[in-house]
Amino acid sequence: MRFLGPGFILSASIVGSGELIATTTLGARAGFVAFWVIIVSCLVKVAVQLEFGKHTILTGETAMQIFNRLPGPRFGKGRWSVWLVLLMMVMKVVQLGGMLGSTAIVLAMLFGSVPVFYWVAISAFSVALMVFRGYYAVVEKVSIVMIAMFTLMTLTSVIAIVFTPYGYSWTDIASGLTFQLPKEVIAVAIGAFGITGVGSDEIIAYNYWCLEKGYAAYTGPDNGTPSWRARAAGWISIMHLDAVVAMLIYTAVTAAFYLLGAAILHNRGAIPQGNDLIAIVSLIYTETLGSGIRNVYLIGAFFVLYSSLFASLAAWTRMYADIFGQLGWIDFSVVRQRKKVIAILAWIFPTAWASAYMFIELPVFMILFGGVVGSILLFIIVFAVLHTKYFRLQTVKSGLLYDAAFWASVVSIIAVGVYGVSGLL
Repeated sequence: MRFLGPGFILSASIVGSGELIATTTLGARAGFVAFWVIIVSCLVKVAVQLEFGKHTILTGETAMQIFNRLPGPRFGKGRWSVWLVLLMMVMKVVQLGGMLGSTAIVLAMLFGSVPVFYWVAISAFSVALMVFRGYYAVVEKVSIVMIAMFTLMTLTSVIAIVFTPYGYSWTDIASGLTFQLPKEVIAVAIGAFGITGVGSDEIIAYNYWCLEKGYAAYTGPDNGTPSWRARAAGWISIMHLDAVVAMLIYTAVTAAFYLLGAAILHNRGAIPQGNDLIAIVSLIYTETLGSGIRNVYLIGAFFVLYSSLFASLAAWTRMYADIFGQLGWIDFSVVRQRKKVIAILAWIFPTAWASAYMFIELPVFMILFGGVVGSILLFIIVFAVLHTKYFRLQTVKSGLLYDAAFWASVVSIIAVGVYGVSGLL
């Protein structure tokens, strides 16, 4: 149990903009009918995440090294896949700008005398400083405690709603499991699918956390011996437990957010948007637990969103440094050089996120836009895991049950993506 951890770092990132904003927005727009999108989003992507992590444990390769070994043309030292991932990640600056702006809006509501602009700058500077100075581990632990409290408050609201005029029934829930989707909410649904549960960037980031936790190092290089295969199988099992426990946590929270959005916001016709989004989302708590809970909600929302910024910035600095290494711009294997690039990027990204928010100032649109980009990036990840699983030698084979779950994950991701594109057209 003490070797669990990478999945909880992902949870700190996942239980943020996706759950608090994208999920409740989809519920507000669609009602209960799109509940299945959220459940599928949380459940089906885990097997792809596990296969990606499994390859890293067996080989010690980073995510970008995996992408750079895919078949296809090279442009310089990087294959098409690395360049495409870089393009997708640049586009996701918009999403992180929306997350940063949402965090600033929460602070502006708590301290009404200070405008949102100043909180954007303060949030960007502080998150950069904490990651730059290496304080992330401390803040991560505090954030996980706050997320646990916020999760408890959310689940309490789901129970308390039964005693309000917004109470829902099992019939309402069943109506959301019919795999129907009104055309007018398809864009929001695809954005939510890309950002809820383990999104594309979380799947990629999971590799780096598995490496830093030591899963690959403890396994060691493949020497072809039975003891190595047994050791590798053991660490893969620990990774499976880590990912599944995290999945159970964020699936419960995500489902709770959606049901509250569908039951309260949809019935009130209150759609989270603009700088009023945090105030509108707060209705899912004040309408169930009373108006006195508002400030508690805002404090919890701040920690949820801020911890997402931390987890995202810590992951982004590693991913981009790895991309630069695969493109031949730096030597990623040299620890000192890698840490220097990560430290520089810790300041560059928050500045870019703040600039994106100040230019657009539409946090819901920005977050859902990032979700759509993430849905596209999932296709590249699926291609990568199929290639590593079937076209690169794996000395530790998986069982039939795992393979069935893996293919269900692959087919679901492709099907939802194609469904969304065809629906939009």
